[in-house]
Amino acid sequence: MLKDFLEISKDEFLTFIDTLDAKTFEKPVRIIEEAQKKGNRLHVTGIGKPSHVASYAASLFSSTGTPAYFLHGTEAVHGSSGQLVAGDVVICISNSGVTAEMKATATAVHNNGCKVIAITGNPDSWLAKYADAYIFAGVNHEGGPLNRAPRASIIAEILVLQALSVILQEKHELTAKEYIKKHPGGVLGIIRDGEK
Repeated sequence: MLKDFLEISKDEFLTFIDTLDAKTFEKPVRIIEEAQKKGNRLHVTGIGKPSHVASYAASLFSSTGTPAYFLHGTEAVHGSSGQLVAGDVVICISNSGVTAEMKATATAVHNNGCKVIAITGNPDSWLAKYADAYIFAGVNHEGGPLNRAPRASIIAEILVLQALSVILQEKHELTAKEYIKKHPGGVLGIIRDGEK
């Protein structure tokens, strides 16, 4: 089964990566930049396994020039939407795009005056259609027994979030010195040869 998993993952990754281009990210980037210019913030949320992806993404964005906050996917409808301010942007991650908890959270986000960017593997889903912008992150097979547990879809979600972080970092023209201010500890906090 391991061999099958690796082959499926390789095929899914290579197939998916070919679907991405700069146009994919134009609208989400515009929404995020417009919010930032007004002093608003970026949040990332997900349900289940994608909630861990959301936490990682918020950390990655924050460390590369786009301050971002993790919004707990289910707690958002139990008071955590209080971290939102009208005009903020929330990235909602859901492979199916129809998870009941995510629908409730996305609705709460909109009701609090925020924009929604959907990352989902289902372009015809409720979330993709409800969102202000949509990024496809889908696969045909997860790569494991039963084809249920999120595996390949998680890689797709992470990849689009990383790509989005690269675009935003480039637009912010983040220098090595500025990056190190955010990473004073560890190997990442050391100026490398040739850096200013």
